[in-house]
Amino acid sequence: MWPFSRQPVVPVLRFSGPIGMATPLRPGLSLAAYAGAIEKAFSLSKLPAVAVVINSPGGSPVQSNLIFNRLRQLAAEKEKRVYVFCEDVAASGGYFLAIAGDEIYGDPSSIIGSIGVVSRSFGFVDLLQRLGIERRVYTAGTDKNQLDPFLPENADDISRLKAIQQDVHDVFIGLVKERRLGKLKAPDAELFSGAFWSASKAVDFGLIDGITDVRTKMQMLFGDKVKLKVVEPERAGLLSRLRRAPGASGLGNGLAFADDLVSAVEERSLWSRFGI
Repeated sequence: MWPFSRQPVVPVLRFSGPIGMATPLRPGLSLAAYAGAIEKAFSLSKLPAVAVVINSPGGSPVQSNLIFNRLRQLAAEKEKRVYVFCEDVAASGGYFLAIAGDEIYGDPSSIIGSIGVVSRSFGFVDLLQRLGIERRVYTAGTDKNQLDPFLPENADDISRLKAIQQDVHDVFIGLVKERRLGKLKAPDAELFSGAFWSASKAVDFGLIDGITDVRTKMQMLFGDKVKLKVVEPERAGLLSRLRRAPGASGLGNGLAFADDLVSAVEERSLWSRFGI
């Protein structure tokens, strides 16, 4: 039994949804949004543990890295052990967040992995021609208009994009190898292909440490009377978020809702890749 006269408390951080994707009406996962909650979680309890629950299909590699770094900084500063629990999906940027954990666990049906980088777009060249639309773009800088979806694909633009993707992928791979040192049990070509797996296969590959849930694990560590305290980020109300949006009245509100709709479609696309 954990030697506390009072009921022991484990702070729980929940990271749910796409990372970095945000509109005035749909705040995404970002360090700016979660910084306060993260700091509070590491100061809330005397127990040497913080639990992190993740349900994310990924998103921004920059915001993933920023949140990862802050979790590890505070874990070292406060001498806390971070326990991560994956729900439906911890893939791509979601798995990037997961490796901030000293131990990582999943549900039997969790989807884990997708250690890769992707860029998606559309091409509208033929559509403009069919509609008889002439598009006019003026730039200063020869590469300013690269990857324009209204222009035919350019081999140099694609090569440049792939080089950037490889740099980002290398950072991801390096952190996975560092954080899962001595635990990975599959060839690099398989682990880092961008594929994703069930939690049981992720255990076999050493990507996670086992199958359990946050309450069961915390009770095993700190006793049956342990209390889980979810630490939520502060969120502005709907009206406040609308007021902060560019052009916060009239047309601006309409644009905010339009942005929100586009964001919802993009979010749905991220989740649907994993059958969720």
